[in-house]
Amino acid sequence: MKLLFLACLSPKTGNCTTAERIRAHIESAGHTCELRDAADFKSSAEVASLIEQKPPFEGAIAIHLFKGGRLLLGEATVPSENTQVPFGVVFGGTDINEDVKVEQKRAVMEQVLLKARFAVAFTDKLKAEAEVFLLSQSSKIYVQPQGIKTEAAQSFCWSEFLRRSGVSGEDVEDLHVFLLVCGLRRVKDPLYLLEAFSEWHTENPLVVLIIIGPKIDPVFTEEVEAISKRSAGVYLAQERSQEELHAAMRRSAALVNSSVSEGMSAAILEAMDLEVPVVARDIPGNTAVVQHEVTGLLYSSPQEFVRVSQRLLVDGELRERVVANGKRYVEEHHSLDHEREAYQRLVDMLH
Repeated sequence: MKLLFLACLSPKTGNCTTAERIRAHIESAGHTCELRDAADFKSSAEVASLIEQKPPFEGAIAIHLFKGGRLLLGEATVPSENTQVPFGVVFGGTDINEDVKVEQKRAVMEQVLLKARFAVAFTDKLKAEAEVFLLSQSSKIYVQPQGIKTEAAQSFCWSEFLRRSGVSGEDVEDLHVFLLVCGLRRVKDPLYLLEAFSEWHTENPLVVLIIIGPKIDPVFTEEVEAISKRSAGVYLAQERSQEELHAAMRRSAALVNSSVSEGMSAAILEAMDLEVPVVARDIPGNTAVVQHEVTGLLYSSPQEFVRVSQRLLVDGELRERVVANGKRYVEEHHSLDHEREAYQRLVDMLH
Protein backbone atom coordinates (compact mmCIF):
# COMPACT_ATOMS: atom_id res chain seq x y z
CA MET A 1 0.00 0.00 0.00
CA LYS A 2 0.95 3.61 -0.52
CA LEU A 3 0.25 5.44 2.75
CA LEU A 4 0.27 9.08 3.78
CA PHE A 5 1.46 9.72 7.35
CA LEU A 6 0.66 13.11 8.95
CA ALA A 7 2.40 14.18 12.16
CA CYS A 8 3.89 17.22 13.88
CA LEU A 9 7.49 17.06 12.76
CA SER A 10 9.37 19.73 14.68
CA PRO A 11 12.94 18.37 14.56
CA LYS A 12 14.20 16.27 17.48
CA THR A 13 10.88 16.27 19.33
CA GLY A 14 9.11 13.22 20.74
CA ASN A 15 6.42 13.51 18.06
CA CYS A 16 9.00 13.46 15.29
CA THR A 17 10.90 10.53 16.80
CA THR A 18 7.69 8.53 17.28
CA ALA A 19 6.53 9.22 13.73
CA GLU A 20 9.86 8.17 12.22
CA ARG A 21 9.81 4.96 14.25
CA ILE A 22 6.24 4.07 13.25
CA ARG A 23 7.01 4.81 9.59
CA ALA A 24 9.96 2.40 9.77
CA HIS A 25 7.66 -0.28 11.20
CA ILE A 26 5.19 0.19 8.35
CA GLU A 27 7.80 0.21 5.61
CA SER A 28 9.47 -2.92 7.02
CA ALA A 29 6.25 -4.75 6.04
CA GLY A 30 6.72 -3.71 2.42
CA HIS A 31 4.44 -0.66 2.32
CA THR A 32 5.36 2.80 1.05
CA CYS A 33 4.83 5.42 3.75
CA GLU A 34 5.29 9.13 3.01
CA LEU A 35 5.72 11.17 6.20
CA ARG A 36 4.53 14.78 6.00
CA ASP A 37 4.35 17.59 8.54
CA ALA A 38 0.73 18.37 9.44
CA ALA A 39 1.75 22.01 9.90
CA ASP A 40 2.44 22.27 6.16
CA PHE A 41 -1.27 21.95 5.35
CA LYS A 42 -3.82 24.71 5.91
CA SER A 43 -6.92 22.65 5.12
CA SER A 44 -8.25 19.15 4.47
CA ALA A 45 -8.74 20.17 0.84
CA GLU A 46 -4.97 20.46 0.41
CA VAL A 47 -4.52 16.98 1.84
CA ALA A 48 -7.32 15.61 -0.36
CA SER A 49 -5.51 17.04 -3.40
CA LEU A 50 -2.28 15.38 -2.31
CA ILE A 51 -4.01 12.04 -1.76
CA GLU A 52 -5.47 12.08 -5.29
CA GLN A 53 -2.13 12.64 -7.01
CA LYS A 54 -0.94 9.90 -9.36
CA PRO A 55 -0.41 7.26 -8.19
CA PRO A 56 -2.91 8.01 -5.42
CA PHE A 57 -2.46 7.20 -1.76
CA GLU A 58 -4.43 4.14 -0.66
CA GLY A 59 -4.59 4.90 3.05
CA ALA A 60 -3.44 7.33 5.71
CA ILE A 61 -2.33 7.59 9.33
CA ALA A 62 -2.15 10.65 11.58
CA ILE A 63 -0.67 11.36 14.98
CA HIS A 64 -3.00 13.63 17.03
CA LEU A 65 -6.69 13.46 16.26
CA PHE A 66 -7.05 17.22 16.03
CA LYS A 67 -3.73 18.43 14.63
CA GLY A 68 -3.41 15.62 12.08
CA GLY A 69 -6.64 13.64 11.94
CA ARG A 70 -8.86 16.62 11.06
CA LEU A 71 -6.93 17.01 7.81
CA LEU A 72 -8.16 13.57 6.72
CA LEU A 73 -11.86 14.35 7.09
CA GLY A 74 -12.29 16.16 3.79
CA GLU A 75 -14.33 19.36 3.54
CA ALA A 76 -17.06 19.19 6.19
CA THR A 77 -19.48 21.11 3.94
CA VAL A 78 -19.05 18.76 1.01
CA PRO A 79 -21.32 15.70 0.74
CA SER A 80 -19.94 12.23 1.34
CA GLU A 81 -18.85 11.74 -2.27
CA ASN A 82 -15.78 13.78 -1.39
CA THR A 83 -12.79 11.51 -1.91
CA GLN A 84 -11.51 9.98 1.32
CA VAL A 85 -9.13 7.13 1.99
CA PRO A 86 -9.32 4.69 4.91
CA PHE A 87 -7.24 6.01 7.77
CA GLY A 88 -6.12 5.32 11.33
CA VAL A 89 -5.03 7.69 14.07
CA VAL A 90 -2.69 7.77 17.04
CA PHE A 91 -3.66 9.76 20.14
CA GLY A 92 -1.24 12.44 21.27
CA GLY A 93 -1.13 13.69 24.84
CA THR A 94 -2.42 17.09 23.71
CA ASP A 95 -5.59 15.45 22.37
CA ILE A 96 -6.78 14.30 25.78
CA ASN A 97 -4.94 16.71 28.08
CA GLU A 98 -5.74 19.92 26.22
CA ASP A 99 -7.83 19.78 23.03
CA VAL A 100 -10.86 17.94 24.47
CA LYS A 101 -11.43 20.95 26.74
CA VAL A 102 -12.30 23.07 23.69
CA GLU A 103 -15.81 22.25 22.41
CA GLN A 104 -15.04 22.98 18.76
CA LYS A 105 -11.91 20.82 18.80
CA ARG A 106 -13.67 18.01 20.63
CA ALA A 107 -16.41 17.90 18.00
CA VAL A 108 -13.79 17.56 15.26
CA MET A 109 -11.97 14.83 17.19
CA GLU A 110 -15.22 12.89 17.59
CA GLN A 111 -15.70 12.97 13.82
CA VAL A 112 -12.14 11.77 13.30
CA LEU A 113 -12.63 8.89 15.72
CA LEU A 114 -15.97 8.02 14.13
CA LYS A 115 -14.46 7.71 10.64
CA ALA A 116 -11.11 6.16 11.57
CA ARG A 117 -10.60 2.42 11.06
CA PHE A 118 -8.54 2.30 14.25
CA ALA A 119 -7.08 4.54 16.95
CA VAL A 120 -3.99 3.89 19.07
CA ALA A 121 -3.58 5.01 22.68
CA PHE A 122 -0.20 4.66 24.38
CA THR A 123 -1.71 3.69 27.76
CA ASP A 124 -4.86 2.14 29.22
CA LYS A 125 -5.47 5.42 31.06
CA LEU A 126 -5.34 7.41 27.82
CA LYS A 127 -7.85 5.01 26.26
CA ALA A 128 -10.17 5.31 29.27
CA GLU A 129 -10.05 9.10 29.16
CA ALA A 130 -10.72 9.10 25.42
CA GLU A 131 -13.82 6.99 26.03
CA VAL A 132 -15.03 9.48 28.65
CA PHE A 133 -14.43 12.67 26.68
CA LEU A 134 -15.22 11.52 23.14
CA LEU A 135 -18.12 9.62 21.59
CA SER A 136 -17.62 6.04 22.67
CA GLN A 137 -15.68 4.12 20.03
CA SER A 138 -14.07 1.71 22.46
CA SER A 139 -13.81 -1.18 20.00
CA LYS A 140 -11.65 0.98 17.69
CA ILE A 141 -9.12 2.04 20.32
CA TYR A 142 -6.10 -0.23 20.73
CA VAL A 143 -3.52 0.21 23.48
CA GLN A 144 0.05 0.01 22.23
CA PRO A 145 2.83 1.55 24.35
CA GLN A 146 5.72 3.23 22.58
CA GLY A 147 8.59 0.96 21.63
CA ILE A 148 11.97 2.09 22.88
CA LYS A 149 15.46 1.62 21.49
CA THR A 150 18.42 3.65 22.73
CA GLU A 151 21.87 4.04 21.25
CA ALA A 152 24.44 6.19 23.05
CA ALA A 153 27.30 7.74 21.07
CA GLN A 154 30.56 5.88 21.66
CA SER A 155 32.85 8.86 21.06
CA PHE A 156 31.36 11.20 23.65
CA CYS A 157 33.30 13.54 25.93
CA TRP A 158 31.36 14.40 29.10
CA SER A 159 33.58 17.32 30.11
CA GLU A 160 33.28 18.79 26.62
CA PHE A 161 29.50 18.43 26.76
CA LEU A 162 29.44 20.28 30.08
CA ARG A 163 31.77 23.00 28.80
CA ARG A 164 29.65 23.56 25.70
CA SER A 165 26.58 23.72 27.96
CA GLY A 166 28.18 26.60 29.88
CA VAL A 167 29.36 24.65 32.93
CA SER A 168 32.87 25.63 33.98
CA GLY A 169 35.28 24.79 36.79
CA GLU A 170 37.94 22.27 37.70
CA ASP A 171 35.64 19.77 39.41
CA VAL A 172 33.16 19.01 36.59
CA GLU A 173 33.68 15.27 37.07
CA ASP A 174 32.34 15.63 40.63
CA LEU A 175 29.13 17.37 39.58
CA HIS A 176 25.69 15.84 39.99
CA VAL A 177 24.01 16.81 36.72
CA PHE A 178 20.24 16.74 36.48
CA LEU A 179 19.21 16.69 32.81
CA LEU A 180 15.86 18.18 31.84
CA VAL A 181 15.16 17.04 28.28
CA CYS A 182 12.31 18.87 26.56
CA GLY A 183 11.31 20.96 23.59
CA LEU A 184 11.14 24.58 24.68
CA ARG A 185 7.39 25.18 24.88
CA ARG A 186 5.11 26.07 27.75
CA VAL A 187 3.48 22.67 28.19
CA LYS A 188 6.92 21.26 29.13
CA ASP A 189 7.24 23.94 31.85
CA PRO A 190 11.06 23.98 32.12
CA LEU A 191 10.90 27.11 34.32
CA TYR A 192 8.93 25.28 37.03
CA LEU A 193 11.97 24.12 39.00
CA LEU A 194 14.44 26.93 38.42
CA GLU A 195 14.02 28.97 41.60
CA ALA A 196 14.05 25.94 43.92
CA PHE A 197 16.97 24.37 42.06
CA SER A 198 19.01 27.58 42.26
CA GLU A 199 18.48 27.69 46.01
CA TRP A 200 19.66 24.08 46.26
CA HIS A 201 22.70 24.86 44.09
CA THR A 202 23.60 27.75 46.41
CA GLU A 203 23.62 25.28 49.31
CA ASN A 204 25.38 22.56 47.29
CA PRO A 205 27.37 23.90 44.31
CA LEU A 206 27.96 20.36 43.01
CA VAL A 207 24.35 20.02 41.80
CA VAL A 208 23.50 21.58 38.44
CA LEU A 209 20.51 21.49 36.12
CA ILE A 210 20.95 21.41 32.35
CA ILE A 211 17.91 22.07 30.16
CA ILE A 212 18.35 20.65 26.68
CA GLY A 213 16.04 20.38 23.68
CA PRO A 214 14.86 22.03 20.47
CA LYS A 215 13.64 25.63 20.44
CA ILE A 216 10.03 25.08 19.41
CA ASP A 217 8.35 28.27 20.68
CA PRO A 218 10.63 31.25 19.85
CA VAL A 219 8.97 33.67 22.28
CA PHE A 220 9.04 31.18 25.15
CA THR A 221 12.62 30.22 24.27
CA GLU A 222 13.70 33.84 24.84
CA GLU A 223 12.03 33.76 28.25
CA VAL A 224 13.78 30.52 29.20
CA GLU A 225 17.13 31.87 28.00
CA ALA A 226 16.77 35.06 30.05
CA ILE A 227 15.65 33.34 33.26
CA SER A 228 18.19 30.51 33.07
CA LYS A 229 21.04 33.03 32.68
CA ARG A 230 20.20 34.60 36.03
CA SER A 231 19.48 31.30 37.80
CA ALA A 232 22.52 29.95 39.65
CA GLY A 233 23.36 26.38 38.75
CA VAL A 234 20.99 26.28 35.76
CA TYR A 235 22.23 25.99 32.17
CA LEU A 236 20.47 25.97 28.81
CA ALA A 237 22.28 23.72 26.33
CA GLN A 238 22.04 23.50 22.57
CA GLU A 239 20.18 20.43 21.33
CA ARG A 240 22.28 17.41 20.41
CA SER A 241 21.86 14.36 18.22
CA GLN A 242 19.88 11.49 19.71
CA GLU A 243 23.06 9.46 20.23
CA GLU A 244 24.83 12.33 22.00
CA LEU A 245 21.79 13.00 24.14
CA HIS A 246 21.62 9.36 25.21
CA ALA A 247 25.32 9.44 26.07
CA ALA A 248 24.75 12.56 28.19
CA MET A 249 21.81 10.88 29.93
CA ARG A 250 24.06 7.98 30.92
CA ARG A 251 26.44 10.32 32.72
CA SER A 252 23.68 12.26 34.48
CA ALA A 253 22.54 11.92 38.08
CA ALA A 254 18.93 11.79 36.85
CA LEU A 255 16.60 12.56 33.97
CA VAL A 256 14.11 15.27 34.96
CA ASN A 257 10.57 15.81 33.66
CA SER A 258 8.65 18.97 34.63
CA SER A 259 5.78 18.89 32.12
CA VAL A 260 2.29 20.19 32.79
CA SER A 261 0.92 17.33 30.67
CA GLU A 262 2.32 14.33 28.79
CA GLY A 263 0.99 11.59 26.56
CA MET A 264 3.95 9.31 27.11
CA SER A 265 7.40 10.83 27.55
CA ALA A 266 9.93 9.12 25.29
CA ALA A 267 12.74 10.79 27.26
CA ILE A 268 11.58 9.08 30.47
CA LEU A 269 11.46 5.68 28.78
CA GLU A 270 14.85 6.22 27.14
CA ALA A 271 16.38 7.12 30.51
CA MET A 272 14.94 3.97 32.06
CA ASP A 273 16.37 1.90 29.21
CA LEU A 274 19.76 3.58 29.72
CA GLU A 275 19.60 2.76 33.45
CA VAL A 276 19.33 6.38 34.54
CA PRO A 277 17.05 7.38 37.46
CA VAL A 278 13.95 9.37 36.54
CA VAL A 279 12.57 12.25 38.63
CA ALA A 280 9.22 13.18 37.10
CA ARG A 281 6.40 15.58 37.85
CA ASP A 282 3.34 13.83 39.29
CA ILE A 283 0.92 14.12 36.35
CA PRO A 284 -1.25 11.42 34.73
CA GLY A 285 0.96 10.88 31.67
CA ASN A 286 4.00 10.32 33.88
CA THR A 287 2.34 8.17 36.54
CA ALA A 288 1.32 5.79 33.76
CA VAL A 289 4.99 4.77 33.49
CA VAL A 290 6.67 5.99 36.69
CA GLN A 291 5.74 4.31 39.96
CA HIS A 292 7.11 6.29 42.90
CA GLU A 293 10.17 4.69 44.48
CA VAL A 294 9.73 1.65 42.21
CA THR A 295 10.57 2.71 38.63
CA GLY A 296 11.43 6.32 39.43
CA LEU A 297 10.63 9.23 41.72
CA LEU A 298 7.62 11.56 41.51
CA TYR A 299 7.19 15.08 42.86
CA SER A 300 4.29 17.53 43.12
CA SER A 301 6.13 20.78 43.89
CA PRO A 302 9.58 22.28 43.29
CA GLN A 303 10.40 21.83 46.96
CA GLU A 304 9.45 18.15 46.80
CA PHE A 305 11.63 17.79 43.70
CA VAL A 306 14.61 18.99 45.72
CA ARG A 307 13.80 16.63 48.61
CA VAL A 308 13.47 13.48 46.48
CA SER A 309 16.55 14.43 44.43
CA GLN A 310 18.62 14.95 47.59
CA ARG A 311 17.52 11.52 48.76
CA LEU A 312 18.44 9.98 45.41
CA LEU A 313 22.00 11.29 45.73
CA VAL A 314 22.61 9.74 49.17
CA ASP A 315 20.45 6.60 49.10
CA GLY A 316 22.35 4.09 46.98
CA GLU A 317 19.82 1.34 47.59
CA LEU A 318 16.97 3.53 46.32
CA ARG A 319 18.96 4.47 43.23
CA GLU A 320 19.81 0.87 42.41
CA ARG A 321 16.19 -0.20 42.91
CA VAL A 322 14.57 2.40 40.64
CA VAL A 323 17.24 1.88 37.96
CA ALA A 324 16.82 -1.90 37.92
CA ASN A 325 13.02 -1.72 37.99
CA GLY A 326 12.92 0.98 35.32
CA LYS A 327 15.09 -1.08 32.99
CA ARG A 328 12.94 -4.16 33.59
CA TYR A 329 9.73 -2.17 33.01
CA VAL A 330 10.90 -0.90 29.61
CA GLU A 331 12.04 -4.35 28.52
CA GLU A 332 8.69 -5.90 29.50
CA HIS A 333 6.29 -3.20 28.30
CA HIS A 334 8.00 -1.14 25.59
CA SER A 335 9.36 -3.74 23.21
CA LEU A 336 10.23 -2.37 19.78
CA ASP A 337 9.37 -5.73 18.21
CA HIS A 338 5.90 -5.78 19.78
CA GLU A 339 5.27 -2.21 18.59
CA ARG A 340 6.35 -3.14 15.05
CA GLU A 341 4.04 -6.14 14.95
CA ALA A 342 1.11 -4.11 16.31
CA TYR A 343 1.35 -1.35 13.69
CA GLN A 344 1.78 -3.85 10.88
CA ARG A 345 -1.46 -5.56 11.98
CA LEU A 346 -3.27 -2.23 12.23
CA VAL A 347 -2.17 -1.12 8.77
CA ASP A 348 -3.75 -4.32 7.38
CA MET A 349 -7.09 -2.89 8.56
CA LEU A 350 -6.75 -0.11 5.97
CA HIS A 351 -7.04 -2.51 3.03
